[in-house]
Amino acid sequence: MESDREVLTYEAFGRAARELAEQVDADGFEPDLVLCIARGGLFLGGALGYALDVKNLFVMNVEFYTGVDQRLDLPVVLPPTLDVVDLTGAQVLVADDVADTGKTLELVRNFCAGYVADVRTAVVYEKPGSLVQCDYVWRRTDRWIDFPWSAEPPIRRRAGRSGD
Repeated sequence: MESDREVLTYEAFGRAARELAEQVDADGFEPDLVLCIARGGLFLGGALGYALDVKNLFVMNVEFYTGVDQRLDLPVVLPPTLDVVDLTGAQVLVADDVADTGKTLELVRNFCAGYVADVRTAVVYEKPGSLVQCDYVWRRTDRWIDFPWSAEPPIRRRAGRSGD
């Protein structure tokens, strides 16, 4: 049933990323670096990096979802872990595809706390139950989201991996 899902196309994602960058710019925030939450935040982080002319992109690998509406109890940072020396004193823009429970963004924001000058969050979608009220949001929804990069199953599933 299509009505219980939010479907994002690559074309709409392009508009979303540009509009989020415009929100950041209009707010006067000038990030020194974009911290992408892998995997979904990689797409947005790269697009924001280009739109805001920020070449310093960093990645945090965080696992939380293990399938459609299936998640771990708490998000887990996967290696390699980010060296806080790279963040110290920086204006950081955290990019992710969705703030669902907000636990992943909360984990990353708390990781940055005490090291960075300022940390702000940008997401394509924010859900009403998110613990984190993001600074920059393209759309708000309570539906499951089909992102263009994860709408189809992997071409080849790796051994020992559960579905995303």
